Amino acid sequence: MALYEHVFIARQDVSQQQVEALTEQFSNIIKEQGGQIGKTEYWGLRNLAFKVKKNRKGHYTLVNIDAPHAAVAEMERQMGISEDVLRFITVRVEEHETEPSAMMQSRGDRGDRGDRGDRRGGDRFGDRDRGDRGSSRFGDRERPARRDDNSDGGQE
Repeated sequence: MALYEHVFIARQDVSQQQVEALTEQFSNIIKEQGGQIGKTEYWGLRNLAFKVKKNRKGHYTLVNIDAPHAAVAEMERQMGISEDVLRFITVRVEEHETEPSAMMQSRGDRGDRGDRGDRRGGDRFGDRDRGDRGSSRFGDRERPARRDDNSDGGQE
């Protein structure tokens, strides 16, 4: 049997309990077809990048599946019929991840990023040293002398 990671997005107006019931319903389809369900993760109600079927948010769920292709195809067919499922994607993988997915890891766990240094941001929008142009701002520099057309200028 093949290993799959499956993510589906349920409508924003269904409750978390209804999403869990949908997950159980689709898991039963896999089990009836001779497959197994690994871990399931509910990622919560999240913003969508764009409107999908008039929804701005959706309930995300990840399911690890070990099943034949026919079982996954039947589950996807049922999801296509369901009005509560906005989108889904199934990806075949070599092995399932044992630790929590990247979506479930806390944002505070950023130890792999290292030291970010001084975060003042002084070099961003024009605050850097401008050399000889740095002293003149908003017209306070000396202007060259203007030649007045009415002056003699040494010509008569």
